[in-house]
Formats: sequence, C-alpha cells, structure tokens
Amino acid sequence: MIVAANFKTNHTRETAAIYLDALELFLDTSFIDCDIRVYPPLTALLRADLYSHVKLGAQNFYPVVSGAYTGEIGSHQLGEFGIKNVLIGHSERRVTLKETQDLIAQKYAFAKENGWEIIYCIGEPKDVREQGISAVLEYLWSEFDGIDMDYERLSVAYEPIWAIGTGVSAKIKDIDEISNILKSKLGNTPLLYGGSVNSENLSSIISLSSCDGVLVGNAALDVANFCKLIQIAQNVKK
Repeated sequence: MIVAANFKTNHTRETAAIYLDALELFLDTSFIDCDIRVYPPLTALLRADLYSHVKLGAQNFYPVVSGAYTGEIGSHQLGEFGIKNVLIGHSERRVTLKETQDLIAQKYAFAKENGWEIIYCIGEPKDVREQGISAVLEYLWSEFDGIDMDYERLSVAYEPIWAIGTGVSAKIKDIDEISNILKSKLGNTPLLYGGSVNSENLSSIISLSSCDGVLVGNAALDVANFCKLIQIAQNVKK
C-alpha cells in the first residue's frame, strides 16, 4: 500500500524538515508497513538518506543531467539530495504549465534510464467525464503514448482533474469502474487514486480491490492529518 503526499507549492525547507521529523517519529513508533512517500517543492528538498521510513521524491525535473535550461532542475541537482523517486504527468503540469505528452514521455524515458521510481499521473477533465466512459478511456489511453508500462519501478496514479483540489472526490462507484479497467491494463503495476482524498473517504477508496494506494494533496499538508491518513490506510491494508 502506497500513501504519498504531494506538497505542491507549499512548505519551505524549514517547515518540511519539521514535518518530516514528526512523520519519521510517528512511523518509527507506530509499526506502519505501508510505502510512505513525500514530494516537497524543489526548494524544500532534503537529503533522502536522513529518513529511514519515508521516501523523498521530486515533483518535477527536466530530462537532462545538467545544462542551459533556466529555471529547471536536472538529475545532477537531484542527485545531491539522493532523490530517486519522481512524479511525472501531474495534471497541473499538463494543464496549467502546458507540458505536452511528448515532453512527459521524454521525462519518463529519462527517469527510467536512471532507474528512478515513478508515480505516473493520468486523469480526465470535467468536460471529457461528462461525455461518458468511452470518452474518458480514450482520453486516459492517450496519456500512455510513449510510456513503457512494463517498467518495474512504475506506479500509476489516476486523478480525475475535476476532483483535484476542489474538495469534490469522484463517487466510489466511478472510481471503482475506472480503476478496474485501468488495473486490467496495468496488471501488477500499483494503481493509486488521487483527487480530494481525505480522512472521510480514504477508507472506502483503498478498500477497492483495484486500489493499491493514494496520492494526497491538500489533506497531507498538515503532518498530523497525514499521519491520520496513514493509520487509516494501515488499518484497511489489504
């Protein structure tokens, strides 16, 4: 069971350190055996080897070692922190920051070449959802263009765009329907759900047979709340 926290553009290095110290203490004393991952903003990255129970990851990177890419960060910079775990394809990068599927596929190939763990994000916008299941699946399949789905260090996060950060989670039956179809395509690749996950709906979501974990945004920004979510996941762990 993977329980991952995406800080997005929240926390500083100081507050991330306080958060991670508290999270480590909780995990050290609570006998949690879930796979716990935290993705701070790049300015708040800390050395991954400081934490024995948490995998630190990067929300973004550019598919180069280093070079003339103003404002970007490459593997040389991530390597300074021992980061080998990344998010790719989050809808906020696809939609707001205009990342194309071609660039996303380049990032994926680069991460694969480096042997990094990848959480690869997919999800449909509201207007596609309103067209029905066939339109949703066509949209989701297009987000796998150029992606090697047989990569052994891959997890996929299904995050309907209209449910991210809105406080409106998809209905459990809708999550189950899409997740079962995705799981039939992904096989043994872990499938996560993201999109307004919180302490009220987490248990129902991860109880689904097709769900192998969650990628949490706003509800994970407070460490006490994230610890509560982890404990819920542990209690429901399949």
